[in-house]
Amino acid sequence: MKCNKISLLIVGLVAFGFSACGNDDSVREPEPTDSRMVMNFNFSHPSQSRATETSFEVGDRVGLYVTDSKTEFEIAGNVVNNEKATFGASGWSFSRDLYWTKGEYNAYGYYPYQDDIPSITDLPFEVRTDQAIPEADGALSGYEASDFLYGSSKGIQASADPVNLLFRHVMSKISVRMIKGEDFEGELPDDATVYIHNTVTEATVDLQVGIATKLQRGKSNTITACPAGNHTYSAIIVPQRLDNRVPLIEVVMKGVSYLFESKFIFKQGTHHLVNLVIDKNPDQIKIEVGGEIENWN
Repeated sequence: MKCNKISLLIVGLVAFGFSACGNDDSVREPEPTDSRMVMNFNFSHPSQSRATETSFEVGDRVGLYVTDSKTEFEIAGNVVNNEKATFGASGWSFSRDLYWTKGEYNAYGYYPYQDDIPSITDLPFEVRTDQAIPEADGALSGYEASDFLYGSSKGIQASADPVNLLFRHVMSKISVRMIKGEDFEGELPDDATVYIHNTVTEATVDLQVGIATKLQRGKSNTITACPAGNHTYSAIIVPQRLDNRVPLIEVVMKGVSYLFESKFIFKQGTHHLVNLVIDKNPDQIKIEVGGEIENWN
């Protein structure tokens, strides 16, 4: 997925009218009226740019729900239920056409699309443990498949004008940048491996509000971060708090392991920037917290 601003046109299911005049059994489509309007959506990725690592790509799929504003958002029985949109060479396409009538609505979108939605308040989701795996054969890369996006718009008046649905990141992100220390000999390699240890990779997501909650009895795992260039490695993490000092970041290069222990708070929708100063002695690794970016691109 590459981050970009996307435009989505959803065309709704038309109930065909049948009329008979003598032996004429032809099917006629009803004339458009002011009470039936095509749904138009502009879906926007948090980055608003196709030039970055998280742009939408051909084959990406999003899910869409639309509800009447006067009714509860349920797992089924909504105006639109988990409608799948697939991004192709000519834009976004849907398996069926959708219309809405006059009224007020709420819309909810998420990425990546899931066929089976067992719950809209506790949707199971798991970030990948190997986020360095590249995309292949239409499958998302490990990093992209872990980046859960969500957007909603409420109080929508049924109109032919497009509705803007802006996605945001539901998970947390950490980027580890390696910096050569004063006594480090040679150049930093481009083929290092970076691990994020001791984080729970399972969560549940509430599609009503777009909040992720760590699975309370989830098992702590090790995540392999994705190379991002310039000796930087990134990983998507389930929002959580590490209250005890534990092995957290490990860099393995040239057969040497550099391990950093720390407490940490992975905040939802926040990109955490960390610099690791690599010295000759693996026991003298230093950390510089570079800051936080909310609603990162």
